[in-house]
Amino acid sequence: MTVTLEVTSGVGTIRLDRPPMNALDVATQDRLRELADEATRREDVRAVVIYGGEKVFAAGADIKEMQAMDHTAMVVRSRALQESFTAVARIPKPVVAAVTGYALGGGCELALCADFRIAADNAKLGQPEILLGLVPGAGGTQRLSRLVGPSKAKDLIFTGRMVKADEALTLGLVDRVVPAAEVYEQAHAWAAKLAQGPALALRAAKECIDTGLETDLETGLAIERTWFAGLFATEDRERGMRSFVEEGPGKAKFL
Repeated sequence: MTVTLEVTSGVGTIRLDRPPMNALDVATQDRLRELADEATRREDVRAVVIYGGEKVFAAGADIKEMQAMDHTAMVVRSRALQESFTAVARIPKPVVAAVTGYALGGGCELALCADFRIAADNAKLGQPEILLGLVPGAGGTQRLSRLVGPSKAKDLIFTGRMVKADEALTLGLVDRVVPAAEVYEQAHAWAAKLAQGPALALRAAKECIDTGLETDLETGLAIERTWFAGLFATEDRERGMRSFVEEGPGKAKFL
């Protein structure tokens, strides 16, 4: 399998495994969507890590495979490509990308689908599609601009340049830079901590933020208001408030 899902202590690791560079061919894209849907469904998965291994996250699409496609073939395939990545972005649980080595093109776009990105100090990220006479096609023009702002996104997409981890951190493209040997460990620790939190409240928070960013302020506030009131019907809310009153803040244990 080019992509696998392993679960330990509530954390599901979606692992890309297509040596040497984890090129995202059609089969890998489809498998990624399957496992994103599985991680969404499984109750034993409460947070997710996306990982490409110690050497490389994903160096982009399989260019040789794409070169053989004509316009008609890509019209059909482009929707499936985007849907594979969107399935990752819509996992209703905390998702962290553990970025090692190269995260280029589709690899960078996959990292953009996570809620948080931890990068190795030797990581390099970018959207080089313009150098092929293309634009990003798996969400890069949309998710990158929403994350770092349109001007910075245009700089990266117009030039196709790669950025090292320190610049990626400055741009806001990644959220933390750590030694390469610690990337997965720290990503798993981030996910494991959130896996112990209130699952429905975390799901609500993610939906409020992600959906709210795609709409106007009034609609976003309505989404927030609906979730806020709805969580008063959950056991986690009862448990959290009871613990706060009886034991003080930050001591509640959620199932």
